[in-house]
Amino acid sequence: MPRKQKTRDISAILAKLDEVEREMKAIGFWDDGPAPEESGNFVEMEFAPWLQWVFLPNARKAAEEDGLPEKSDVGVIALRQYDYHSHVPEAEQLLRLLFAFDKLLNG
Repeated sequence: MPRKQKTRDISAILAKLDEVEREMKAIGFWDDGPAPEESGNFVEMEFAPWLQWVFLPNARKAAEEDGLPEKSDVGVIALRQYDYHSHVPEAEQLLRLLFAFDKLLNG
């Protein structure tokens, strides 16, 4: 039996990504400087630059090209970064937005 395709509201997904960007700027997690050199080694990259330079552009492109993954766990990744090891109060709204993005993708 064919798998049922999820219907996704691309405009809501793009709007959520815009909210994430605005929140990152509001809390000082955004870098207005030039993009870091692409080394392909994202393991060494801090989380906020990864969100800005890797996640947001790739998620926007995937949404615009209907190439979003079936599932997202960026909220859990952010939780591990900003709340699990040490609590970062200014990131609380960012966490909520990233979990909301996950919910839009995961259904």
